[in-house]
Amino acid sequence: MDSDPSLKFAIAIALMQSKLLKKSTNQTSSTSTSTSSGSDAQRWKTKAKARKQEILKLKQELKELEDGRQFDVLPQIASCKCYFFDNLGKLSPKFGDSHNHGFDEVLRRRFLRQVRLVERNKRPCTSIRRKHDLELNAEDQIEQLSTSADFLVEQCKTLDPVTTDTSFTNWSHQAVDMILASLKNIPAKEKEHELIEGIVSSLIARLVGALCTSPGDESSCSHTDAEFYVQHLIRKLGGDAYIGQRTILEVSRRISMLSESLLFMDPFDDAFYNTHICIFMLIQLVEFLISDYTQTWLDDECFENVLLEEWVRSVLQARKSLSLLESRNGLYVLYMDRVTGDLAKKVGELSRLQTLSPEVLAILFH
Repeated sequence: MDSDPSLKFAIAIALMQSKLLKKSTNQTSSTSTSTSSGSDAQRWKTKAKARKQEILKLKQELKELEDGRQFDVLPQIASCKCYFFDNLGKLSPKFGDSHNHGFDEVLRRRFLRQVRLVERNKRPCTSIRRKHDLELNAEDQIEQLSTSADFLVEQCKTLDPVTTDTSFTNWSHQAVDMILASLKNIPAKEKEHELIEGIVSSLIARLVGALCTSPGDESSCSHTDAEFYVQHLIRKLGGDAYIGQRTILEVSRRISMLSESLLFMDPFDDAFYNTHICIFMLIQLVEFLISDYTQTWLDDECFENVLLEEWVRSVLQARKSLSLLESRNGLYVLYMDRVTGDLAKKVGELSRLQTLSPEVLAILFH
């Protein structure tokens, strides 16, 4: 049996088939494993890519959350062309026609959020307590008036005319609009309250002070540009009779004070040069207010005849104080003559302005 050739041949065939079958099985298994391995790699690659996108998205959200406080203080605003500072430093008879234009409600909410955050830790408790006797519907307007006024002053302090961008023009524009809107919404009888009088008087004094702030380098012309921006803000606010009349009173008193101080000032002192610039800016501001708004003030229920008498007297006193400088700089006197001449013309044309005392009228038309 061991020598049977046919048996040996059969065994050899069986072994060969077994080896071929095993080899085929190994190749199939290898191919299957390779395919499975490639599929797994592709799947993990896709998962890794998706995870990377999630991580990037989370990083972006985290950055926005981390910057949330900054967005509250300096929220992003719409990029647009603001015409608020057109006619900067220029006389325009129709200047006051658009000072009541509103602004977008979304920007309004962002603006209110910003100024409230800025003033949250600054507001003295006494201001809150003093409002208890005001009507409830006026308290929100007073809050907006106060925060908007403080915010506008802060904007002026950080004003850089060299790098002025749309953020400053937009924010200052909205602050002025908010101040004017708040005053308009406060009932006339409430404006007699000392709290409102104090807010407005403080705003005017601080803005006029910013207008006359001496620059660090008098050889630079950039500070003059900054002063024109501040002057323009005061000019816009003057569209409201309540603010405008008090502004002329404050500015004319400041002119008298500065003109008298020049008499005792060293001409070689840096402050001498800065004071001359300030006087010019203040005279020009009075001219703008009288020319732009005198007639429109008469239609305002907040126009005060008593205050009219006071600021006209103050303007005439400023003219008298500047006459002391005529030997040094007669241009101031000529400029004030033009301002008082324009005022006299307005008084002659508008009957309501003729309620001034005979004494004031005599000086004005002299």
